[in-house]
Amino acid sequence: MQNKKNQSNVGLMIQRCHKWRVRRKQFIDQARNTFDEIERERLLQSAEHCVRMTNAEQEKIDSIRDSKEKAAAVAAAEAEMKAAEAAAKDENTDTEKTDGDEEMGFPDFITGLN
Repeated sequence: MQNKKNQSNVGLMIQRCHKWRVRRKQFIDQARNTFDEIERERLLQSAEHCVRMTNAEQEKIDSIRDSKEKAAAVAAAEAEMKAAEAAAKDENTDTEKTDGDEEMGFPDFITGLN
C-alpha cells in the first residue's frame, strides 16, 4: 500500500512542478511584452520564485524515488560514461595510427635541400 501512496504523491508533485513551470513561462512572456521596467523586474522576480519552487518539488521527487530506481539510473549513467570513454579511446587509436603513418620519414626532396 505504501508504494501506491508514494506513486500518487509523486504524481501530485510532478503536477505541481508542471504548474510552476507553466507559471514561470507565463511570467517571462509577460515580462518580454512589458515596457515598464519596474513591472518587468517584478515579473522576472516572480519567475525566479517559480524556479525555486520547481527545484524544491523536484528535490522531493528525487528523495522519494526507490533506491532501486536510483541504482538503475546510476548504473545507466556509468554505462553511458564507459561507452563514451571507449568510443573516445577508439578514436584516439585511429588518430594514433594515422599519426604513425605520417611519421615514416620525410620525402627525399625535403631532406635533400642542402
